[in-house]
Order: sequence, then structure tokens, then C-alpha cells
Amino acid sequence: MKQTFAKTDIKKIEKILGVTAKFKKNNFRFEFSSIQDNRQLALEIYPNIAIGKKVGNLVSAYTQNTHFQLHFCSGYVLSSDIGEVTFIAETKEKVSAIVVEKEGGCTFYANVDRSLLSGDYRMLSLDVMLAGIALSLTKDIVRKKKGAAKK
Repeated sequence: MKQTFAKTDIKKIEKILGVTAKFKKNNFRFEFSSIQDNRQLALEIYPNIAIGKKVGNLVSAYTQNTHFQLHFCSGYVLSSDIGEVTFIAETKEKVSAIVVEKEGGCTFYANVDRSLLSGDYRMLSLDVMLAGIALSLTKDIVRKKKGAAKK
């Protein structure tokens, strides 16, 4: 299933992040900051744009020191309890994600092996364990291996 960002999706994301998106020609832009934590973040969602010779979703996150892009975003998970939105992109064996916090934090995970999304985290090194735990909440929307359909 290909994710398309409709206005209803944007409204759900706005609710979790606590900020209203601004529509700019071909994208939705969220701007927020936390003076207390000295954070600033701009999040842009480009629904169904040309990415090379294909069309897909692009999610960009701009912080004070970094710029992350997630090409061909295939889904997202809302975590209202902790105020986060996780955007995912996937291949047959790997998952990449941008996790955005309502306080302006942002984390990027690239090429995470699907096997890390479930299993015994105690068997992993601490750095690898953090990616597995953070992305474990996406396992219900990530395609099963060998192209099985998503829920």
C-alpha cells in the first residue's frame, strides 16, 4: 500500500506535534521550537512529487545543524503518549525513518535491518538496540518480507 498524505493525515500529525502546518505550493511545512531546550525544527511533507523518474512522498526535516530527507515515505506512526510522529520508508530488507518530537527533537535511522524490529533486544549492542526499540512500533505497518501486503 502506498501512503498518500491527505489533509486528514496532516491534521492528525498537527494534533500530535501541536503545531499547524502551512501549505506551500507543493508541501506542508511545520515549524516549531523549544526555547527551553534550545531546539528549532522545520518539517516538510511533499506528497506525491517527482523523485527522479518515479513519484513518491518526500519528508524533510531541518534542524539548526542538520537536514534529513526520507525519500519514498511509505507510512507513518502517531505516538500521542510521547508526542512523536515516525515517518518510514522501506525496501525489501531495510527500513529507514525520521522520528519527529513535538519539542523539536529529530532522529534519523537509515537502512535498519527488518529483523531488529522485533526480537530479543538484550542480545544487541546498546547503539543497535536503540534503533530496534525506536522502530519497533512501526512493525505493524511495515511490509512483511517477500512483498506481503501491509495491514
